[in-house]
Amino acid sequence: MRIIIPSLIFAFCASLVQGFDHQNITLRGNLLNSMTVFEKSQKGRVAFMGGSITEMDGYRPMVMEFLKSRFLETEFEFINAGISSTCSTTGAFRLERDVLSMGPIDLFFLEFAVNDDQDAGHRWKACIRGMEGIIRNLRTQHPRSDIIVTFFVNPNMLEILMNGEIPRSMGAHEAVLRKYKVSRIHLGRELASQISEGTFGWEKFGGTHPKPAGNRLCAEMHIKLLARAWSGTAPILPQKHYLPSEPLDEFSYFRGRFFSPSQIKLSKGWSYSEPLWSEIKGSKRNRYMNRPLLHASFPAAPLSFEFSGTAIGAFVLAGPDAGSIRYVIDGKKRGEVDLYHPNYSKGLHYPRSVIFAHDLAPGPHQIIIQPQTSKGERNTVRLLEFCLN
Repeated sequence: MRIIIPSLIFAFCASLVQGFDHQNITLRGNLLNSMTVFEKSQKGRVAFMGGSITEMDGYRPMVMEFLKSRFLETEFEFINAGISSTCSTTGAFRLERDVLSMGPIDLFFLEFAVNDDQDAGHRWKACIRGMEGIIRNLRTQHPRSDIIVTFFVNPNMLEILMNGEIPRSMGAHEAVLRKYKVSRIHLGRELASQISEGTFGWEKFGGTHPKPAGNRLCAEMHIKLLARAWSGTAPILPQKHYLPSEPLDEFSYFRGRFFSPSQIKLSKGWSYSEPLWSEIKGSKRNRYMNRPLLHASFPAAPLSFEFSGTAIGAFVLAGPDAGSIRYVIDGKKRGEVDLYHPNYSKGLHYPRSVIFAHDLAPGPHQIIIQPQTSKGERNTVRLLEFCLN
């Protein structure tokens, strides 16, 4: 049986969190709503969203333990919405399924700076559209949710920071956070500062997926932010957070949602079923096994369906045999997207989102898609969900 003495734990945690650069722990607005709910209702729903850094047992369990020790009488529901390799674009489309569908969120932790950089290789606007899509959607549906965004770091981003510059994904995400007055932990810049001062090292930190020491550093920064935020007087009732009247980018995915291929009438050559994975080359992650998905190979017939929204794309598994998707929207907008990821698809059925169109007029549309052969024998499409905005 584990006995927790909250006052001692909180004092111990407080002793760990001294000496951080103040610019790396930024409180915007307030985080008092979550404290009010935790203390008065003695219940709390806390969600963590991101890539593998969130999914793994890293900073997330450490923050969870801190919350349980700080609010000893509170019954917590913790949601792990981390999915390896996914970026903020996928996050915006899966937010409804993985987070919002669980009910009102009291405290929301979010990270996608690393995956927007190394996995998706996003340009500035794509970083904006994904991150703003998540935050604006959450603030619209659950306006009282407290949000903290964390900037983790990889070697390339660390080098940029140590040269006094700002990695693209961090700069774009920060623009969104400033607009929506969202609090932020800049772990990457803090690490760069401590490495320069000789008080920490990249090997000790543990790399892109931090070791315990790196995750502890991250958790301590969160503890300091929350201790500062919760030093004020809690409101009698949770208050609505700031929501700008206009988005930073009108094409951000703040109406993002998944649309299941199971709702589509299939054409010849298409199947909505579990592939025969044992006969397919490439590594597979358990998360995507034992479930149906939409799949076809060239020369399957064109597949047509109607949808409503301003954007459409697909969340796919792109493995060694991944081909491309040719599409036509409303008989006018035409294009082709290669699903194969040059860095990760060679040996892995890699999860990624591709966007066919982001700037459609609001309202109903029709799309026709068809698998195509790309660069040799790559000719297969495996599609988990369609992405609509």
